[in-house]
Amino acid sequence: MEKQSKIVTEKLCFSYKGRSVLENIDLSLPENSVIAVTGPSGTGKSTFLSIFNRLWEEGDFQGKVMIRFNDGIKDIYNSTLSIDELRRRVGMVFQAPNPLPMTILKNITFPLQLTRKISKEHAAAKVEEMLIKVHLFHEVKDRLNHDARTLSGGQQQRLCIARALMLNPEILLLDEPTSSLDIKSCAKIEDLLVELKSNHTLLVVSHYQDQIKRIGDQTYEMNEKQLKRIL
Repeated sequence: MEKQSKIVTEKLCFSYKGRSVLENIDLSLPENSVIAVTGPSGTGKSTFLSIFNRLWEEGDFQGKVMIRFNDGIKDIYNSTLSIDELRRRVGMVFQAPNPLPMTILKNITFPLQLTRKISKEHAAAKVEEMLIKVHLFHEVKDRLNHDARTLSGGQQQRLCIARALMLNPEILLLDEPTSSLDIKSCAKIEDLLVELKSNHTLLVVSHYQDQIKRIGDQTYEMNEKQLKRIL
């Protein structure tokens, strides 16, 4: 059964400080899938990814980006959709793990504290749920009050994914999420991403060709300001 489109772009163009980065990109990306984007360095892969949670507000954007959220289709560059609301629905994980200078527990509950007051019991349950989801709970359950920066690189990245999942985003953007990790940690993240697509739509930027073949349901190459479907 064919999946519905989650993200649709129409004549998407983007330039920054007078330099064209993306030109006339028309896409229809399916829900509950891993969409992988590869290509040479400096071709605009990360810029393309950040279009979907409006990190590049200073640039010149043209065209449309429509997302079919659970409560309806929205033009994410329409002024009626706030950036805060968009970023609750579209989470992001960056290339280098970026745990906050606080405990493992506080790192994961931080997004909830920004959006609403929660009880300690609810917070504890959510933390356990997210850590189990990213296969980290049994590794850190006795260290929740330790500084998150003491974790290994792979553990830190899974922690960052758990933090991004706390608000249950419909879409998760991941920019080179395994580039700084060893082979074993990389394999764990790849397996996790494939699991997550059952409840989320994932856009992943990676320069590893073998990785995008392993995890991508649809794969694209960014070159000359365009995206070309390769698988």
